[in-house]
Amino acid sequence: MSQTSQTTQTTQTTQTTVPIGPITPITPITSIGSLLVANRGEIAVRIFRTARDLGLSTVAVHSDPDADALHVRHADAAVRLPGAAPADTYLRGDLLIAAARAAGADAVHPGYGFLSENAGFARQVLDAGLAWVGPPPEAIEAMASKTRAKELVRAAGVPLLDPVDPAAATAADLPLLLKAAAGGGGRGMRVVRDLDSLKESLEAARAEALSAFGDDEVFAEPYVERGRHVEVQVLADAHGTVWALGTRDCSLQRRHQKVIEEAPAPGLPETLRETLHTAAVAAARAVSYRGAGTVEFLVGADGRPYFLEMNTRLQVEHPVTEAVFGLDLVALQLRIAEGHALPLTPPPPSGHAVEARLYAEDPAHDWRPQTGVLHTLDLPGHVRVDTGFTAGDTVGVHYDPMLAKVVAHAPTRAEAVRILADALSRARIHGLTTNRDLLVRSLRHPEFAAARLDTGFYERHLDALVEAAPDPALACLAAALAEAAPAPGAPLAARLGGWRNLRSQPRTRRYTVAGTEYEAQYAPLGDPDVRVLAATREAVTLEVGGVRRMFHVKHKSNTVYVDSVLGSHALVPVPRFPDPQDRTEPGSLLAPMPGTVVRIAEGLAPGSTVTAGQPLLWLEAMKMEHRILAPASGTLTALHAVTGRQVEFGALLAVVQEEQQ
Repeated sequence: MSQTSQTTQTTQTTQTTVPIGPITPITPITSIGSLLVANRGEIAVRIFRTARDLGLSTVAVHSDPDADALHVRHADAAVRLPGAAPADTYLRGDLLIAAARAAGADAVHPGYGFLSENAGFARQVLDAGLAWVGPPPEAIEAMASKTRAKELVRAAGVPLLDPVDPAAATAADLPLLLKAAAGGGGRGMRVVRDLDSLKESLEAARAEALSAFGDDEVFAEPYVERGRHVEVQVLADAHGTVWALGTRDCSLQRRHQKVIEEAPAPGLPETLRETLHTAAVAAARAVSYRGAGTVEFLVGADGRPYFLEMNTRLQVEHPVTEAVFGLDLVALQLRIAEGHALPLTPPPPSGHAVEARLYAEDPAHDWRPQTGVLHTLDLPGHVRVDTGFTAGDTVGVHYDPMLAKVVAHAPTRAEAVRILADALSRARIHGLTTNRDLLVRSLRHPEFAAARLDTGFYERHLDALVEAAPDPALACLAAALAEAAPAPGAPLAARLGGWRNLRSQPRTRRYTVAGTEYEAQYAPLGDPDVRVLAATREAVTLEVGGVRRMFHVKHKSNTVYVDSVLGSHALVPVPRFPDPQDRTEPGSLLAPMPGTVVRIAEGLAPGSTVTAGQPLLWLEAMKMEHRILAPASGTLTALHAVTGRQVEFGALLAVVQEEQQ
């Protein structure tokens, strides 16, 4: 089944809405007929799906790299935004307004990210006479700065942490969390555990905040160790009704960005749940909110909640709330934008939902994002799959590396977790390194299973969660047998495959798996413990120790992908006559991915003395910053990196000559 058809099927089976009674129209402000989504990827595809269900025509916008993206193929019309970088395309409000006018759209949905929380863009949309599917610009503005937002909600009685002045911080204030006032998504955040590193961390946080949000304001507050990230989905209309649609737990995070989310947040006392609902509604009312929004809290180990921020948009993790309440939040956003009123109370929740974000990244190597062609994306099982990609699409360097959101809903948490882990483990994902194995191991970890959740989960368990995949010996054998199998319809001589009625030496084939070389051997008489029951180019069936196992094999470019219930492996055949390998000068620092050089260490120049592990350069790729560290103590003999310059994978950035001992 193709990914496109599967996504449609799983959506139909998991998003059946629960009747909530009529939404009474009260002189609608506007009647939306054509909707432009000022966004891309998975969220644009998801919004278009609902728009079609409501009978709306749809308009996509796209940068040049996205010209053939899935969200473009899902829309009725599409408008080009010339360029590649977000600053030249999806962050250009004037181009988005012009696109809406050109295509005849009468409403704009911002999705999430990009300009979704930009009050100026919301005003541009409204001034152009278009319907804005989001909160009022004044509400966005009030919550845009985390520092100002905290002043507002404090007056409304919402509990929060007291700020700390970095200039006056003492050891008693540690650890501290530095946060960008205008930011989100983990950008501009740093944990400071000693005063000596405070100045450097402040400078780094400000630089990242300025790059990401155009505002270098950073504030500090106490860092709550082993806290839980719990949030409340709110939905409000223009008639005074505000819904608190339960809680979500989003504690499993990497680099302050969410990885696994669930609803409802497990293990919360009912009194705490009520406190969070009340505080969320108070925050929404404090800014006369309309539409969908999320109020985020940090819950300490002592059970005390603290307001973090309000996201004035739809959240990435909204599907878990939709599953539990049987609602379509995008449909409700559109109806609220038209001026309709919500029923006084929401429908009751049912069951438990868990979402995992599938990223093209390598968790074992500092969460390094991956780029390239996605050859296969097939997720089986009774799960909802929201994605912006299909097989054959290219994952580029300019945007977030999330491939898909996979959601399971079941009567109990244990069932939902089990279904999601099983679907991910059986997924066939070829072409890019992903965090799939990390997700499966996280879902099956004893702490997660017992709902002992906090934001330090990956700090404690990452090494164990990224251990090498199971022994690839059988995968290598399956790959070798599939390679030797004749094509369908091949002549008899080919089908015999060179087998003779004389005992001969075993055939061998060598592969590298994650940098380690393996050799597969097979012969007519074979291993008595491993029997070949069937072998084609796409599938091999082996009987191992009396147990029959099926291995799916796919050849693409110079890689063989082997999937089975024992695990998934990407094998690179070792050439029988390898070419001489190019050698790189010792101490060379190569770009680990395509990206943009955003910072160079202050004063760094050829001749500078550096120490092992010292950050020399900062490279930004796919919305994340990556530090390039000195490989050894010595002297910088060459510096080729230039701030603001884009570099390709493997580009030479600098050279460090190691000091002689």
